This record gives sequence, C-alpha cells and structure tokens, in this order.
Amino acid sequence: MEKNIQPLDPIAISLGPIQVHWYGLIIGVGIALALIIAMREGERRGLPKDIFADLMLWAIPIAIISARIYYVIFQWDFYSQNPGEIIKIWNGGIAIHGALIGSVITAYVFAKKRKISFWKLADIAAPSIILGQAIGRWGNFMNQEAHGREVSRAFLENMYLPEFIVDQMYINGAYYHPTFLYESIWNIIGFIILILLRRANLRRGELFLSYVIWYSIGRFFVEGLRTDSLMLTENLRIAQTISIVLIIGALVLIFYRRAEGLAKARYLDQAEGK
Repeated sequence: MEKNIQPLDPIAISLGPIQVHWYGLIIGVGIALALIIAMREGERRGLPKDIFADLMLWAIPIAIISARIYYVIFQWDFYSQNPGEIIKIWNGGIAIHGALIGSVITAYVFAKKRKISFWKLADIAAPSIILGQAIGRWGNFMNQEAHGREVSRAFLENMYLPEFIVDQMYINGAYYHPTFLYESIWNIIGFIILILLRRANLRRGELFLSYVIWYSIGRFFVEGLRTDSLMLTENLRIAQTISIVLIIGALVLIFYRRAEGLAKARYLDQAEGK
C-alpha cells in the first residue's frame, strides 16, 4: 500500500480569479532564456541587436497557436465534442512539432522581409530552441503529463531520482516512466553539442539541421515509451513519423545544399550569404 502521495500544485500563483499555472510560467522562463542567448549570439555574429526580439514578437504567438492547432487536429474526436476546451492551453495539450512548423514559417517570412539569411537566423537560434524545449518539458512534469508506461517505484528509485520526481510520477495509483525527464536531458546534451559545433564553423544551415536531427532522434525513442501519443493510425505514432521525416529531410537538405553550392558561407562568417 503506497503512502499518501499528493501531486505538486500545478498553480504557481493565485490572485483572486487569476491563476498563473506552472506550465505557462516554466515555458515562459524557457522562452526568455532562449531569447537572451540568441540575442547575444546574434549580436556577436553581426546581426542587429534587437533582431531576435522583433522575431519573437511574431514567432511566439504564432508558435503557440500552431502548436495548439496541431494538437487539436489530432484530438478532434474529443475537441469536436468539447469546443470550450480548445482554448485551455494552460491544462497542457500543445504539440512541439506544431510549434516548430509555425516558428520556422514565421522566421522564413521574417528573414525575407528583413533581407537577411534565414539559415543564419536558424543556426544562431538552434541552441536556444533546444534549451527552451529542455526547460519546457518541466511544465509537463508539473501537469503530470507526457509520461511513459507504468513502472514500479523501485524502478524509479534505482535511477537515483530525487523523491519529488518519483512522487510526481505517481499518478492515479501507479508509477510511470518520467519521459519528460528523458527528453529534457537529451535536449540539454543537444544544447551542449550545438554550442560546441559553433566552433567547428559548419556550413550555414547545418547547425540548425543538426539540431533537427538530434532532437528528432531523441524524440523518436522517447515517444515510443509514452502512453499519450497522438496517433496517425492505431499503431502509428504521429511524432515518430514526423521525426523520421525530419531526420531524412535534414540529411537530404545538407547534401543538396552542398551539392548545389548553396552552403558556401559558414557559421562564423560575418558577411551575408545563403
């Protein structure tokens, strides 16, 4: 018989009818830190100081909307019967692939308008994006969502996890894989790798595409452990399918851009280029 384990309160601050959820607060912290890092690196790489702040004014709301739309589309059986739930993103239910689609499209249009290289913007932003994702997964932790299959308490304790994580993985009478943690750690490692790859002076666009490959590999395997996956068919997980497509697409782009001479500029170059 388990001890009386109470989940952590998902609400960080209550001011009368106004409630600030940990989910949104943690994601906000991740975005803020990501922006600071991108702005500093962008300035070092010769971009206008406020270029990423200007981009974020468009990218953040569009990313949130596209992430929610993506999630709702693949959970339409539920939301068609409960349309009032569609706007309640504070309860979770935003898909990172949807956010990435919206963000990349926004950044591409923004770069064209500002007459700067989209690939240069993407390369600089890549470490910030994956760090923001690593932090954002802790919002799932507070909501007790995005977890994996059932495990024993002994399994979690043998991983030498802090007790607060083990207890938070106790949901409705059972313990579950902390897949939020697996992905968060994978993304932190990816952040470190991307920072190191900056020194390698890769061809323009390849740092961002390396991020796509690294994140997608981790997401593919972590997704296989989850119990709340969005499904394309009864046995086909959407996130795993998208991950495979992204890995192949990123590799094809790297070789294509090199073969066609579209990646002559390198990361540390200050001059504009493709």
